[in-house]
Amino acid sequence: MHRWLALPVFAAVLTACVTINVYFPAAEAREAAREFVEKVITEDNGTAPAPQQDKPGGPSATLQPAGFDWLALVGIGSAHAQTPDFNIRTPAIQAIQSRMEARFDSQLRAAFDAGALGFARDGTIVVRDAAKLDLKDRVAVNQAVAEDNRDRKALYREVAVANGHPEWENQVRDVFARQWIASARAGWWYQDAGGAWKQK
Repeated sequence: MHRWLALPVFAAVLTACVTINVYFPAAEAREAAREFVEKVITEDNGTAPAPQQDKPGGPSATLQPAGFDWLALVGIGSAHAQTPDFNIRTPAIQAIQSRMEARFDSQLRAAFDAGALGFARDGTIVVRDAAKLDLKDRVAVNQAVAEDNRDRKALYREVAVANGHPEWENQVRDVFARQWIASARAGWWYQDAGGAWKQK
């Protein structure tokens, strides 16, 4: 009698395991973020660093144990077995990228070079030191920062939605926040995990 009562519990545990395996594809998200960020901040006459390709069996490879797939026997697929295609190429995302790229080239790059702006740890940019800007440029730079931060927030939401998981928005933002800092050029400012400002 007890064995039959245990079957529904066992089935529920299996279902929960499969639900947990629908995971946030961190490695794919990092590569997508790197591609996006480098396109935005690379100068028109510059060349973005070549993407790092993992070797077969490298850290991004999904290791699948050999043997019998007993989950398939009970009609439950292995959700983690599929390699996700992390999508950053929707029309909405590409429109955001184009605006950010144009804005960075026309207004933000010079302010970063001057030390006025910095990458915040939350994936936005901030006016770190307005004194580094000419008086005549301050209003325009502040406006550009506000517009860029609106686009950044929209970007993180759109990337999560484009990948079919709106609940990933915070994770997408965190991945992009780290990538903006990782891609910052020498001399640019950024916030560390504790909120302190540092210079590359």
